[in-house]
Amino acid sequence: MAQPVIGITVDAEPAGGYSKFPWFALRRNYCDAVTRAGGIPLLLPHAPEHGDRYLRLVDGLIISGGAFDVDPRLFGAEVVHPTVQTKDERTAFEIALIRGALACDKPVLGICGGQQLLHVLLGGSLIQHIPDAIKDALAHEQPNPRDEPGHVVRILPGTRLRAIVGADELAVNSAHHQAACGTPPGVVVNAVAPDGVIEGIEAVGRRFCIGVQWHPEFALNAGDLRLFSALIAAAAEAA
Repeated sequence: MAQPVIGITVDAEPAGGYSKFPWFALRRNYCDAVTRAGGIPLLLPHAPEHGDRYLRLVDGLIISGGAFDVDPRLFGAEVVHPTVQTKDERTAFEIALIRGALACDKPVLGICGGQQLLHVLLGGSLIQHIPDAIKDALAHEQPNPRDEPGHVVRILPGTRLRAIVGADELAVNSAHHQAACGTPPGVVVNAVAPDGVIEGIEAVGRRFCIGVQWHPEFALNAGDLRLFSALIAAAAEAA
């Protein structure tokens, strides 16, 4: 069986730090996770006009996370919370990719902000700032390093995610202040934090369409590894 190619969206940063000029960025462990699971990672620079061609090159898609937010206007919000910071070019590119992948039923895994954008495109909305919306919320922007767990999530029975990870609970890392809200038709919540924040979603009736709020590319538990293996298996079937 040929190794499936998995496209991974990258982040964009202004001049400074790594380079004196604007640059794209992605943590290596995204690629390592795909390679470990048997796939070939392919990084996708932002170019909405090339979305269809990118999708023809890949067998599956990962929408990665980043230190920015989904624009609340995309889910009909009239008021934008002052903490919200957007990257409009990146989001426009990822919208084009997700819509294209959904149209041809290519496997999609949304991670952190990628899960949030996937939820919005499937008809959901977002909590703009968890501390203002959830009483006694956990520290979803965990103070400890991202390669350590920040809290646990409950994996809901009967979901595809539960079948994949083989566990009722996972200890996960956490780096977000927005969160999925509501369950639009065709979407199932598959993971929840102890404070009630939605930590995972999946779309029913699709080859593979899952979003998780944590960062499984850090491989903090066996469930994280199994999630990438399931993505690669679905992409191999789609190839």
